[in-house]
Amino acid sequence: MPKVAVHNSNGEQVAELELNSAIFAAPINQAAMHEVVVAYLANQRRGTAATKTRGLVRGGGRKPWRQKGTGRARHGSSRSPIWPGGGVVFGPQPRDFTVRIPKKLKRAALKSALTTKYNNNELMVLDQLTIKEPKTAEIAKLLNNLKVEGKAVILTAESAPIVYKSARNIPAVSTGIVTNINTYQVLNSGALILTKDAIAKLEEVFA
Repeated sequence: MPKVAVHNSNGEQVAELELNSAIFAAPINQAAMHEVVVAYLANQRRGTAATKTRGLVRGGGRKPWRQKGTGRARHGSSRSPIWPGGGVVFGPQPRDFTVRIPKKLKRAALKSALTTKYNNNELMVLDQLTIKEPKTAEIAKLLNNLKVEGKAVILTAESAPIVYKSARNIPAVSTGIVTNINTYQVLNSGALILTKDAIAKLEEVFA
């Protein structure tokens, strides 16, 4: 049974917590993590890039000059792709980049990512996270006490607007609800910080 130290907001270890082996000691499936992360990034694309073809560019209805007798090449429209101001050939058009992933594969990838975080000692647990009013200094102090530098993701069991407002001005630090996490968010975080309640909620939903 994997175990992790529980810290208070001062960075002191106050207890030790046993973690669910099904989540934090799961078989690491590299292929599943790769597939889910690629799908996640693809699903972030809006797919609204567009160019105008010769049929969409304004103008060009009149033949530039007569077909024969000028010594110049024959042309039917000044909006041909070979003309300045003409249409674009094979340019991007609006499309849907959505990739659908089976729920079982998503769960396998998430468990693999959480296990990887645990194995790399990048998983931290707080006994509680209580902030009375939005203050960036409170989160900055917490991260300093935990000796966290660079990227960090702070996850709580329930929605915590005050925690979000306190962390949003710190570069590379994000917050969220534990049940909304995904494989990309876990792997892209430097330190993964969860409250004890968030661990319990995670095990309740995904175990």
